[in-house]
Amino acid sequence: MTKSPVSDRSDSWRHQHLGRRLGEALRRFDNRVLVLMAHDDEVPLALANLATRQKVGAAHIHITRHLDLGGTRLTELAARANMSKQAMADLVAQCEAWGLVRKEADTRDGRAKIIRYTALGLAWHGAFGRAIAQAEEEFKEAVGEQVAAVIAIGLDVYAS
Repeated sequence: MTKSPVSDRSDSWRHQHLGRRLGEALRRFDNRVLVLMAHDDEVPLALANLATRQKVGAAHIHITRHLDLGGTRLTELAARANMSKQAMADLVAQCEAWGLVRKEADTRDGRAKIIRYTALGLAWHGAFGRAIAQAEEEFKEAVGEQVAAVIAIGLDVYAS
């Protein structure tokens, strides 16, 4: 019986590998974005309250992050977010109930749905952009301009 090379080492590698660090950094960044959005004066009070009470989570950011201003098919949203179509449909339904998005029939394919922002959703989208910009500035302040630039370049290369 051959021993796994992992079994010969400490188990600490599970908590220190790059994938885990990237995931933790993304969660921290997304949580900061949500806090900033909750305190954005241009976000309608009802949405700010949802964010403050943590009813809006990082999963909801997938819609904001991936929905084109002109609308996006549900299947494309799911693919961009690396989620199942059903999971994305659930998120869309929740965002629709909050008044952020609406579903429309796709004129090119009657079976498909296009998800579009409402006026309220566009305000949310604007707050998302402002929060991203501020969170990125905070990141640069925390690690330094040069380190932030190297990280951004490295992630671009790695993701391509």
